[in-house]
Amino acid sequence: MTILEKIISSKIKELKILKSLNTTKDLENKELFEKQTFSLKNRLELSRHGIIAEHKRKSPSKSVINDNIKLENVIKGYHKANVCGISILTDKTYFGGSLKDLQKARTMTSIPLLRKEFIIDEYQIIEAKANGADIILLIAACLGNTQIKNLSKLAKSIGLEVLIEIHDEKELEKCLIQSIDIIGVNNRNLKTFDVDLKTSINLSSLIPNEFTKISESGISSSIEINKLREYGFKGFLIGETFMKKDDPGSEVLNLISKIK
Repeated sequence: MTILEKIISSKIKELKILKSLNTTKDLENKELFEKQTFSLKNRLELSRHGIIAEHKRKSPSKSVINDNIKLENVIKGYHKANVCGISILTDKTYFGGSLKDLQKARTMTSIPLLRKEFIIDEYQIIEAKANGADIILLIAACLGNTQIKNLSKLAKSIGLEVLIEIHDEKELEKCLIQSIDIIGVNNRNLKTFDVDLKTSINLSSLIPNEFTKISESGISSSIEINKLREYGFKGFLIGETFMKKDDPGSEVLNLISKIK
């Protein structure tokens, strides 16, 4: 069983518990569910740097990255750096995150918030909106064509933007639909955890221009960002590079200053 299969298996069990605690109606009655959402796509299209900074305490590939720094300090730093978006991991078991992180971040910034989660059920989309997200992540590797269509349409119907993550051309073919806003190429192989930026470069010309393109994983320098921009990428999701530092916000500013 791959790590992705293990995560999805645990997510199915987790959802059974969550649904027993709060119905979708309960979630829709939360104050944040009515909040106006902020567009990540628009910010990326207008940005000079395209940085989406991530809050991530740990990961299956790197174990603990940084579980000492307070979330408040991370968000303040990212806000000060005026990043295009902030990605919040909400999976507890494998990434050390929670919905409380998303809620707290929402109180601190109007920068678009991405709920980084393994979404397999409509419940999680309602949950994302009810906890302050502006955009959700769908992972093509663990979803079928019908799931992608239904989940993305639901997200759009309640005002959320949709980022879908791909790793190859076969996954890309499932994502070329109107209810997708952003296509992210993950440079990390989910089976081996190897990272190769050529994954983004090789897929770049296959992604139609109506979708905003972002590159994810393994990005740590302005040289890499400047190179990827030549291939039409407007956004760059970066987590570990920032989170392994004592002051992630300062690291973001340092990187931005070097981008052409």
